[in-house]
Amino acid sequence: MRIGGIGRLAAFSGASLLTLAVAAPAVGQTMIEELVVTAQKREQRLIDVGASVASLDSEAIRTARVSDPTDLATQVPNVDVKENIPGAQAIVTVRGVGLNDFSSTNNSTVGLYVDEVFLASFAQMDFNFFDLDRIEVLKGPQGTLYGRNSTAGAINILSAAPSLSGHSGYVTASAANYDRFEAEGAANIAAGESLAFRLSGKAVNQGEGFWYSRTLARDLGEQDILLGRAQMLWKPDDRFSARLKFEVEKNRSEIGVGKFFGTLSTNASPCPDFANPAHCVNSHGYTDTTRDKFEGDWGSPAPYRVSQWNGTGRIDADLGFAKLAAVTGYINFKRSFHIDADAGPTNDAEFDQNDKVEQFSQEVRLSGEAGRVSWIVGAYYSWDRVRTFSPGTLRDIFNTDVLITADQETKSRALFGQADWKITDQLTLVTGARYTDEDRDYVGGTRDLNPFGLSFLCLAVGACAPGPGQTQLSFIDDGVSDKNWSWRAGLNFKPSEDTLLYALVARGVKSGGFFNGITTSSFALAPYAPEKLTDYEVGFKARLFDRSLSLEASAFWYDYEDLQTQTFTNVGAVSLIKLGNVDKATVKGLDIQAVWLPVDGLSLSAGLGVLDTKLGSFLTAGPAGPIIVPKGNKLPNAPDLTLNLQARYEWQVMGDWTAAIQGGAHYSDEVFKEALNTAYLSADDYWLFDARASLSSASGWEVAVWAKNLGDKAYVAQVTDNGIGMGYRVFNAPRTYGVTLTKRFD
Repeated sequence: MRIGGIGRLAAFSGASLLTLAVAAPAVGQTMIEELVVTAQKREQRLIDVGASVASLDSEAIRTARVSDPTDLATQVPNVDVKENIPGAQAIVTVRGVGLNDFSSTNNSTVGLYVDEVFLASFAQMDFNFFDLDRIEVLKGPQGTLYGRNSTAGAINILSAAPSLSGHSGYVTASAANYDRFEAEGAANIAAGESLAFRLSGKAVNQGEGFWYSRTLARDLGEQDILLGRAQMLWKPDDRFSARLKFEVEKNRSEIGVGKFFGTLSTNASPCPDFANPAHCVNSHGYTDTTRDKFEGDWGSPAPYRVSQWNGTGRIDADLGFAKLAAVTGYINFKRSFHIDADAGPTNDAEFDQNDKVEQFSQEVRLSGEAGRVSWIVGAYYSWDRVRTFSPGTLRDIFNTDVLITADQETKSRALFGQADWKITDQLTLVTGARYTDEDRDYVGGTRDLNPFGLSFLCLAVGACAPGPGQTQLSFIDDGVSDKNWSWRAGLNFKPSEDTLLYALVARGVKSGGFFNGITTSSFALAPYAPEKLTDYEVGFKARLFDRSLSLEASAFWYDYEDLQTQTFTNVGAVSLIKLGNVDKATVKGLDIQAVWLPVDGLSLSAGLGVLDTKLGSFLTAGPAGPIIVPKGNKLPNAPDLTLNLQARYEWQVMGDWTAAIQGGAHYSDEVFKEALNTAYLSADDYWLFDARASLSSASGWEVAVWAKNLGDKAYVAQVTDNGIGMGYRVFNAPRTYGVTLTKRFD
């Protein structure tokens, strides 16, 4: 018998409280090191932050091989990550709140910040981590201090910074199955008492892909990635510092393709049928009956190209009455890739997507203390332009080609402030607010190029140009403006130095915008409205038993208004995706995280996430017109239960050598992938297991063997029904394993 998400807490809590958490202590360490985070735009001990924050330091990132955003789900509870297509379009969901779209013109509901610079486009979410200081995952709306589109939370990715303390660095090389080789290195150069540089880079080459095309008689998914970063720190005295960063990325790889399924039945039995797919075909009578989830009859290679450079500058100055922080960011990003959306040998739905993103942002903050008040105020400005150009072919099903274009420009301005009022030595009142003024202009649509004469697509929607020629199926030249307030109010109570109890109410807002996909009516391009989320939350943090146990827990209830999600609209005989709003939704849940160091050299860690999500009623397309979906559906990508476990043991061996073994496990409950909660557009529950063993010396050498997805479990990361007789399922990466050699220099 299945146990509901909230009810399962009792079943798991006994085990969880005994094994809870994450850590990598050195031999002889039995006290948890204090983590310092910048979740509230200033340095604080993690235990002093009255919010749910998960932090992964550089060592945790390295030993768990957290190499890109998709790996965060295995490390942080109540975090789900899916890829719309294998190897690209990663969507991060926190506490059941996430983007249910694939438009490059859209923004994630989880604000992603790289060295405090917000990534303006969903297209920028796919990248590799290297030479990081830490990753912070802030849960719940972060609109006050972070602003733009952080209703679900925010993720801070912080690069390792230059240091004035001396020369240091590292070099690491890995060899793995699938003919994969990785190399990464960094050098910190102290050029004097006031000047330091840090140079770092990473190279990835994978000669064999995970996927195999029978049609092309070759594998797909090869990788060739180069990443580089150069930083400079100038600190002439204790009152002033300036840091500059320049980064480049060159990616000349391939992505994967989803596993085909047909939705047209040859014998009246329901389709799709994943157990017996022979009777489920597309409009050409094609089906794929092979069981191998990484094999298919894909007819095109799947190139993936990224060229990116960016620069960030930060100035910190002590002005006496306050501390100044100014962060300037610029990103120039270009990406192109091929999408085989029909997942078969025919050209029913294949697209070449080209994205170009250019953005600039500037934030200036002042912070200080006045009596018993700690305060921060700031101003923010950003500009970004997102352009997409996506030719597609639907020749074998609609006898035509199409062209999808978009040109979107966004300007955002904000003023914000937060104050911590120390009412007593133990009790602090937190208040904050942010005012945002945003303008967004959009020009774009879909053209039926109709190069072959009769286009069945334009006939289906009732809009055809006579003879060969172009038909503008959809077009919009419009803009939206949004002025909104985000705010936060809370109480922090500290009965002791190692204990915090907190309660908060916070509001976050995600701006409205325009859908950027194939559309056969301008109606589907009508702007969607902003969404608002109000979080009511209580929690506690404690360091217990001489700081050998760290325990954190929070309970939250979300009031979610105008949730942005994908539904369907009918245009003639064609039903296509439309991005719109659902009036109401609610999310209830729990977060529990802990770290325990029971004996010398041993760390046990776990995180538990519990969710109960409900959508309100909403309209979607039905066979005879619009229908009302009754309230009660679950939010997409919101598993009732997630669980992360990790154990690590270190011990001294011969002389100055240290051995370590580490194992991790991740569980995710079954989950729907879209708002309609269609049974076959879902994923079953699954477990993943990872392991690592290493031998390191005091002189800086380390050799490690590792494996990810030890059980070679294939679970459904995403599933899409194209609505024209076929769909595809995306699966996670198969088992990978390898050896890594590292040398550190101090």
